[in-house]
Amino acid sequence: MPYPDRFYPVVDSLAWVARLTAHGVGTLQLRVKELDDSQSLQLVSDALALVKNTPTKLVINDYWRAAIVAGAEHLHLGQEDLAGADLAEIRRAGLTLGLSTHDDAELETALAARPDYIALGPIFPTTLKSMRFAPQGVAKITEWKKRAGSIPLVAIGGIKLEQAEEIFAAGADSIAVVSDVTQNPDPDARVRAWLDHVGAAE
Repeated sequence: MPYPDRFYPVVDSLAWVARLTAHGVGTLQLRVKELDDSQSLQLVSDALALVKNTPTKLVINDYWRAAIVAGAEHLHLGQEDLAGADLAEIRRAGLTLGLSTHDDAELETALAARPDYIALGPIFPTTLKSMRFAPQGVAKITEWKKRAGSIPLVAIGGIKLEQAEEIFAAGADSIAVVSDVTQNPDPDARVRAWLDHVGAAE
């Protein structure tokens, strides 16, 4: 399977990690903000225990020190986190590295770090958090995929299953999904629908 998988949920709790792992989700990001060192290490350790001996690849957002200590394999950093991270130490630990980007300057910064994938967003307006960046739109995916070359491009931000075909056709290798799962009236059915869709597309 490619990394990250074509359907890439981003969740904010251990309960969600357990729930989506039970569905056989291939790549899953855990993003919980504002934790101190001991809290982040506990969270990462507990999350890794949930995915142990399953096919699910757990991506840790932000807490790179905890990821290294706990033995995680996959890491995702935003631009602010990237500025304060020790990339050499992260690479020595064998972690894969995904990076968030929102504009051309951030894309250049990300490409210079030679990540395992680049996330572009928000593609559409998102209600989850106030964004400093305007929606990028589908056309930007095609442009950035050309610039990223062989580096997988993950589209994120306000994307629903009904838009997946358009996003993939524009050049995205993967779609990161937040509210379309976590705020869905029937999250389990939605996850199954996503998995069916990307499975049929491969």
